[in-house]
Amino acid sequence: MPLLSRFTLPPTPPFKRPHDLLYASNELPPAVPLAGLALQHVATALALIAYVLASAKIGGLDSEATRSMVTATILGMAISTFLQSWGGRFGSGTLLVNIPDPLLVVISGTVAAEFGLGGLVLVGIVNGAVALGAGYIVPRLRAVLPPSVAGIVVCVAGISLVAPALTHMSDMNSAGAMNVYDVIIGLVTLGIIMGLSIWGSQRVKLFALLAGLIAGVILAALLGELEGVEQLAHTPVFGLPRLPAPAFNVDPGVLIAVALLALMTQLDTFGCVVLLHKMNDADWRRADMNMVGGGIRANGLGNLLASWLGAYPSATSSANIALTHISRSTSRWIGLAAGLLLALTAFLPQVSLALTLTPTAVIGAVEVYAAAYLIVSGIELIASRAMDSRGIFMVGLSFIAGTGVMFLPSLANLAPESFRFLAENGIIVAGLTAILLNLLFRLGTAQRARLVLDAQKTRAEAAQDIVTFIEAQGAAWNARRDAVRRAALAALEAAEAIQTSPERRIHEVHGSFDEFNLDIELLYSGPALVLQAKPAAGAPSLLDIDDQAFEAALDQALSNVSQVLLRHMADKVASGKRGENSYLRLHFDH
Repeated sequence: MPLLSRFTLPPTPPFKRPHDLLYASNELPPAVPLAGLALQHVATALALIAYVLASAKIGGLDSEATRSMVTATILGMAISTFLQSWGGRFGSGTLLVNIPDPLLVVISGTVAAEFGLGGLVLVGIVNGAVALGAGYIVPRLRAVLPPSVAGIVVCVAGISLVAPALTHMSDMNSAGAMNVYDVIIGLVTLGIIMGLSIWGSQRVKLFALLAGLIAGVILAALLGELEGVEQLAHTPVFGLPRLPAPAFNVDPGVLIAVALLALMTQLDTFGCVVLLHKMNDADWRRADMNMVGGGIRANGLGNLLASWLGAYPSATSSANIALTHISRSTSRWIGLAAGLLLALTAFLPQVSLALTLTPTAVIGAVEVYAAAYLIVSGIELIASRAMDSRGIFMVGLSFIAGTGVMFLPSLANLAPESFRFLAENGIIVAGLTAILLNLLFRLGTAQRARLVLDAQKTRAEAAQDIVTFIEAQGAAWNARRDAVRRAALAALEAAEAIQTSPERRIHEVHGSFDEFNLDIELLYSGPALVLQAKPAAGAPSLLDIDDQAFEAALDQALSNVSQVLLRHMADKVASGKRGENSYLRLHFDH
């Protein structure tokens, strides 16, 4: 596609391309796959316009106001989606698609019932302003928002999808009765998505979700479960959103509720950006807070611009992340194309309405896959960090708090009336609990630690104490598991290299951590270890020297082997003398 290849997108951090991706972040797919993948993302996002329709129904809006609200919302989704993929200051530079924010269904409907679309103007302004502010603050909170916190939010978001997903897929009523036709439609849709994703060829996998959606719609039509088609005849082909008169007298308590919900929505955005970054980088280590901040600001700017049209606020879509996972395609160009298609669809009411007529059972099948993907992805983020008892309690209690209000909704009644809307949402409860516990448990956790070795222990026992010390401190610091593992192995190898000479003995180990760097320093008596990765030029072979020099030469050769291993395990190695002691410092990028 020579025309598109002329455009230069804002740079993103360097990624190591995962081998299993078909189209990586900055790669431009051919025209047909690009169009097909963009259409899948658009169809998935528009199927969730059901949240807007539900809010409009709560607000008692007429058909014209509802159409205008849907049109404005799709336009806001288009702006945010385009900004996300474009990158820079107002975008994450990843394939993130926006959908209507499911957290705001009730509160937006309540505002619309009292003030009409004019009330949604102020809701969107507050939502967008909070997100823009969070986009500048969150990047500075890396220490209090480790991947484990994002993992909890992502995982609980997946768990929260389980009940509605199964309800939608089976059309289960309050008495527990299910619609057999809906169950069949949902299972067939989910089966096709899974089958093509697992056993399909690389090109077939690209269209697994679209194939499942089409098959589900066709099956629903054959079984007589496709409803609402007659509405298309009463919908205009082309339409523009109307500009409502803003209502600025919305109750301040409602606006505070909107602001808090907007802030919690950005935690979900944080998790979504991390997931896409992780999918794009085989050497992923930590959240890139510049990407996170740009992603949050894209949400804010999109909602702020669309708010003047009376749009329902949007947020990043976990269902579209699941689609990205199925297709193994994370190209930003797909997101740009999806944003443009959404913008076009915003002015074609018949198209958007037709997509919203997707049977509920089909949407339920997509939600089941999205729930499974989010739960596993959240667990992976949590497990990427070493944990001690602090981390275990932080994760465990956050899950209990979040799932507790899902399984026992009456718990929310214990909260004050003004905060009940927060207490009823498991994602919000889990996220706030995780942040507060992480802050609490950081108290008393020094970022520097020191181990004094017992002189009475053997050298082998001292080496084991060093490994135990590093593993314990790595868990206390919530460092990455692979970094802690490398540090422990490198320290063990360093201890053996130091103690090859009987003149040397390790007596102290110092460790420090600051989320970016992990440093281990071994202090020992005796001469400093001379770092030499390979023997000097012209050095004689062990076979060519006499017996007297053989033992010294062999020790030097073994020392060289240890030093080569150290240089491979650690990112930097330094050795020297400090006062009466010698030191060997191992540095690991984190």
